[in-house]
Amino acid sequence: MSPADPLGPHDGPHGLGRVVVVVPTYNEALNLAPLLGRLRAAQPGVDVLVVDDGSPDGTGGIADDVAAVDPAVTVLHRTRKEGLGAAYLHGFRVALERGYDVVGEMDADGSHQPEQLERLLAALVDADLVIGSRWVPGGSIVNWPKHRELLSRGGNLYTRLLLGMPVRDATAGYRLFRRATLERIHLEEIASLGYVFQADLAFRTVRAGLRVREVPIEFVERERGESKMSGAVATESLRRITRWGLGERSRQLRAAVRRRRANAGQSDRVAEQPRRAAR
Repeated sequence: MSPADPLGPHDGPHGLGRVVVVVPTYNEALNLAPLLGRLRAAQPGVDVLVVDDGSPDGTGGIADDVAAVDPAVTVLHRTRKEGLGAAYLHGFRVALERGYDVVGEMDADGSHQPEQLERLLAALVDADLVIGSRWVPGGSIVNWPKHRELLSRGGNLYTRLLLGMPVRDATAGYRLFRRATLERIHLEEIASLGYVFQADLAFRTVRAGLRVREVPIEFVERERGESKMSGAVATESLRRITRWGLGERSRQLRAAVRRRRANAGQSDRVAEQPRRAAR
């Protein structure tokens, strides 16, 4: 189903309307074509938007070749690598401009299995954001070294405690958003980068009072190419999450103080009214 095909409000998988999955890429020439083939086979009614950050290994050209024979696949070419968050924000804006009802995220390296996208689609029927989670019951990882698992589990626990957010895998990048969710969380205000970006989106969704569901997935470590995650990247991500999280907590505290003062002022005014009437 191409981006130009009109759909009614109850068409698409599970009656969700038009669905597109955004796939950001940088040097994924070995992985992209197999992933797109699997995704289109698993969910023929779902479109794909590849966002390539000027990959020097020819990933963008491979995406163009696939798009040339499959109208459900389109490609955005960016001139330089600006990070995961910037690529996703660009893809989100284009997806919303094209009128999609559901916008997804998926890694290009095959770690997010397209065959499990059905779980996320089914869960979105009664949710506003669905996260494919490694760290809920039934979730799992394959071929990860123990230190990577401990780093991810610890980082997510830290994020959950820091922000007071009831999401067990806030850094996960396998997701589906309703259009209304992306419109409500003010994408234009987001400046977070890297893996902080994923936690930021989840936190904004929770803070907006929207429904977040986590469904278990099996996360598979890439078999080809080099991972973008390193010890240095993970450490910097935790630093950024700390700075950003403390800022959010400070904002929450200031808002609570303002509400308390406002409520106290209102109580004082209510208490003053009987005294005035008795004079």
